[in-house]
Amino acid sequence: MNYTPNDLQNIVFKKKVMGYSEDMVNEVLDKIIEDYSSYIHENIELKDRVSVLNEGIQHYKTIEESLQNTLLVAQQTGEDIKKNAYQKAENIIKEAELKAQKIINEANDEVVKIRYEYEEIKKKLHIFKSKAETLLMSQLEVLKQMFNEEET
Repeated sequence: MNYTPNDLQNIVFKKKVMGYSEDMVNEVLDKIIEDYSSYIHENIELKDRVSVLNEGIQHYKTIEESLQNTLLVAQQTGEDIKKNAYQKAENIIKEAELKAQKIINEANDEVVKIRYEYEEIKKKLHIFKSKAETLLMSQLEVLKQMFNEEET
């Protein structure tokens, strides 16, 4: 059976003819009661301290869990930002390639057009040259005939 300080204080020993000194027993019991009360008080304080420390530990565990969740969210956000950046970069590259291809196609069309115009001008020049030669030759013939007629 566990005694409380009050139980110890209320213990009454039976007196016998031969026995212990009552004052001595009471002194020992008083000292035991005092020590026992001190231990109980210390035990309560320690339990309270343990409770406070456990609350502190729980508080820090909650903070740690929150920080871990925050870190996970930050990592996920970082990965999402990185992924979006790569997608934007790919879109910019594709768009630039399409614009470049359009510019190249337009330039090729312009080259074809210029070549066509060049060939047309070349043909017209050839026709003009032929007509001019023919005209000059006919004029030369006319002049020759005029000089031949005058001589005769």
